[in-house]
Amino acid sequence: MTTPAQASDRIVILGKIVGTFGIKGWVKIKSYTEPVENILGYEVWKVGKPDQWQSTIVEEARVTDKGVLAKLKGLESPEEARLKVGLEIGVWRSEMPPPAPGEYYLSDLEGIDAVSASGELLGRVDHFRSTPGGTVVIVRGEQEHWIPFVKDRIVKVELDARRIVLDWSADW
Repeated sequence: MTTPAQASDRIVILGKIVGTFGIKGWVKIKSYTEPVENILGYEVWKVGKPDQWQSTIVEEARVTDKGVLAKLKGLESPEEARLKVGLEIGVWRSEMPPPAPGEYYLSDLEGIDAVSASGELLGRVDHFRSTPGGTVVIVRGEQEHWIPFVKDRIVKVELDARRIVLDWSADW
């Protein structure tokens, strides 16, 4: 188990180990980053599940036509690699580069208030989900809202005020 450098820091999930590759302990990665190769920008990953993270050194990694592949230190066989399938990959939020002005990480929006353009509270941003139609934001309040996370629905993001204004109504 690891502890953050700062009390407010948290692990941000960047992907998941979804399979094995070859005979030398390589793993296949489902990257949640945009673009997918951004997951390879970190030499050490946190691998595991919430409250059960282990620091893991990435010895080699690459993007191929088979997807993102990685060789993690300590995995030398397909059998050892198979034990990691299903585990998530993350990094401390403080290790991620700062977003450009006017941009933000989706993980920074989790837990903030979501309000309609008229000011009614929709609830709190719980998480984001990737669907075939695009990314949706799941807002939980008196009811659960699955709101398309597209430019037309985002009125304003106010990180300092810990809220997002969406073109959505509580009764939709």
